[in-house]
Amino acid sequence: MPPQQTPGGVDRSRLRSTAAAFTSLTALAAMSLVAGPAVADPGAGPCALTRTAAHHSLGLDTWNGAYPRPERTLNAVMVFLSFPDHRPTYTPGEIAGDYFPATSDFFARASYGRFALVPHPQKQWARMPKPSTAYGIRRDWAPEDRAAYLRDAVATADAGVDFSQYDIVYFVADPDAPGVDSDATKVVNFDRPIRADGTDLRRIVTVFERRPPDRNVLAHETGHVFDLPDLYHRPTDGKGDWDTFVGDWDVMGSQFGMSPDLFAWHKWKLGWLDASQVDCVQSGSTLHTLQPLAQAPQLGGTGGTRLAVIRTGPGTAIAVEARGPAGNDGDTCTEGVLVYRVRNEAVSGGGPIEVLDGHPATEACWDRSVYPPLADAPLEVGETYTVPGERITIKVADRTRSGAYTVKITT
Repeated sequence: MPPQQTPGGVDRSRLRSTAAAFTSLTALAAMSLVAGPAVADPGAGPCALTRTAAHHSLGLDTWNGAYPRPERTLNAVMVFLSFPDHRPTYTPGEIAGDYFPATSDFFARASYGRFALVPHPQKQWARMPKPSTAYGIRRDWAPEDRAAYLRDAVATADAGVDFSQYDIVYFVADPDAPGVDSDATKVVNFDRPIRADGTDLRRIVTVFERRPPDRNVLAHETGHVFDLPDLYHRPTDGKGDWDTFVGDWDVMGSQFGMSPDLFAWHKWKLGWLDASQVDCVQSGSTLHTLQPLAQAPQLGGTGGTRLAVIRTGPGTAIAVEARGPAGNDGDTCTEGVLVYRVRNEAVSGGGPIEVLDGHPATEACWDRSVYPPLADAPLEVGETYTVPGERITIKVADRTRSGAYTVKITT
């Protein structure tokens, strides 16, 4: 997860760790996790990119069976870990309240009620066998220290938790323990699953947040549990802007974003949008009525078209969706038709989605945006945009009384 920054790229908060770092009990490298079995997606359609071997590939033709797909109720256990070198200041219930129901509400809105995340916070602290300072917890965690922490955490929790009853595991450390570093919050995936209570633990969300935690941090980390990639750009020298790819426009880019609802492409991947809500654009000029992405469908309705897609190559596509001040995007400062490029071979953190700026000469919301140059990226009624490097023109022709946008796409 990236740091929040000022328009000049200066950190507003602590430097954040990259999410979804990979490890086994011997702490294997991030790209070592082998792909899970492919599950065909009959609703993908001709404009869906194929899934590749890239970590968290945004291909949609199949689902990586190593990850739980959030199309049903999933149960998550929250285990609270204390250490011999600090007596917890807060109760598990107080810390659980920092994350829930906010995280469940985020996913309920994002999925239009198609997915429910049910937390099961433990009521007591589980005491680790070693002091917090013994594990070397930090942003770029030493593999052997991380392995020791996870091994001890599973063994400590197993006495009071039946892991076979849960789909997701959150290990939440005492936020005030002296060795705890919030930069280490991330999802840890195992090259070889840990066996506990007759079930395989393939990934664990390790939480080291201070109180209060970063806004939407658990929604971001849980997104990785569902095979979603990091959309931010981590500078090689650790300095500069992290949010140049997508700005505020998806929680997988920044948990601090003003418009953190998941992109329509992500919702399509997760099964929250079906083929009837995605327009596959062929050649010529066509009109599309796009409902605002975060707007909940009317009772008994499908929600209408939420995404238009133009394939531009074997591994690339242009996506078009409408964004407005509703649901998870309630704090957005601009609205309109958002255009972005999707690449199925780009790895997590390597730019799998890039928002295309409809107003490259201006910026907006410099006092609130994580990246003001993209805060005003959406197109407004009457504006036309030609996709750089492509023979694709997008014109926002009108807006209906219900708030939907009429978009003309010419290829």
